[in-house]
Amino acid sequence: MTTYQDLGYNKVFVSLDGSDQQGQVLDRAIIVAANNNAELYIGHVIDSTALETAGTYPLELIPTLEASFRDSIADAVKRAEGIDTIKKVEVVVKAGRIRETLKDEMLDEIKPDIVICGARGLSSIKYALLGSISTFLIRSSKCDVLVVK
Repeated sequence: MTTYQDLGYNKVFVSLDGSDQQGQVLDRAIIVAANNNAELYIGHVIDSTALETAGTYPLELIPTLEASFRDSIADAVKRAEGIDTIKKVEVVVKAGRIRETLKDEMLDEIKPDIVICGARGLSSIKYALLGSISTFLIRSSKCDVLVVK
């Protein structure tokens, strides 16, 4: 017999993009992880396509970008680590093409039960050219996806 505890999430993965909305998205992920007695994985991809387009790929820039991202979420990470019902908090930062890196190096390895992301507002031109990461996650994930608006 399935109980309500069996229907919860054990691994919560939140994909953050560095936008103004990321704090709200991370707060929602912390709540979901805490309410489910789950592990929390916070993922961020440093987009290499922007660096590649510039014609050079300055590898020395990546540690600075990673440190800036980690600083931007440090308070929320500390808060999550202080919640007893969150079993584990791990921040995963990789550089690469966003879609491939998210899927191959994060989701396929972590195998979360739910992915949480923001509905980042791209202009209609950017959306037509790039598509949406949230749409990509909905289509390619093998688990539930929560898009925070």
